[in-house]
Amino acid sequence: MTVLQTLGRLSLGRLQALGHATFFGLDMLRSAPVALRRFSLVVAQIYTTGNRSLALILASGAAVGLVLALQLYYTLSTYGATESLGLVVNLALVRELGPVVAALLFAGRAGTSLTAEIGLMKAGEQLLAMELMAIDPLARVLAPRFLAGILVMPLLAMLFSAVGILGAYVVAVPMLGVDAGNFWSIQQNGVDVWRDVGNGLVKSFVFGALVTATALYQGYEARPTPEGVSAATTRGVVISSLCVLCTDFILTALMFSTP
Repeated sequence: MTVLQTLGRLSLGRLQALGHATFFGLDMLRSAPVALRRFSLVVAQIYTTGNRSLALILASGAAVGLVLALQLYYTLSTYGATESLGLVVNLALVRELGPVVAALLFAGRAGTSLTAEIGLMKAGEQLLAMELMAIDPLARVLAPRFLAGILVMPLLAMLFSAVGILGAYVVAVPMLGVDAGNFWSIQQNGVDVWRDVGNGLVKSFVFGALVTATALYQGYEARPTPEGVSAATTRGVVISSLCVLCTDFILTALMFSTP
């Protein structure tokens, strides 16, 4: 087999996998209205995927805010612009770091749990048993988890940014001597709710959909063996992280390319 034939075979395989994943996502979207009729299932998954990720999100947000304030203070002091510390921290968090880092943490915490859970259900033939009982696994099992991921991700990103700003305040005002009134007032004047905070929320919705759909797809398509579930879990985190980073660049270019 020549190199060209090998590349063609690999390319066709990747395109086939991409097409299969696309149809899987469309089927899950069609099942979403059915899942909304039993919203208690979605609420239970919101607790599972969101509440259990809360401690990690809050701790990471505080750490990012503390470090970000220290790094930016010493950089801004070189140019005599330390009064802009609060604004720079706020914009960095609500525009980029909040949605992106929260999504990556969500992929590592909740995404792996979803992939392993669905993969084990498939290995235990629970999904097959549902189909034999005329119950659609997409509507009963996967769609509630998908909707929960979309709803939870913006909340986690907002909490990440809020805790990060508070962490930056703790470093900037008591430790570095930045004026507290100036720290908050410059944020009120310089941060636009729709352009900055709103765009960050849009990113969070998109990231939540991507991470959750990828995790569910990998679990649903995992080989029904311990090795298959393990490989699918690892693959889900890697693909989700790459999707978040690539999509973030595209969304940032679309949202902030024009004044």
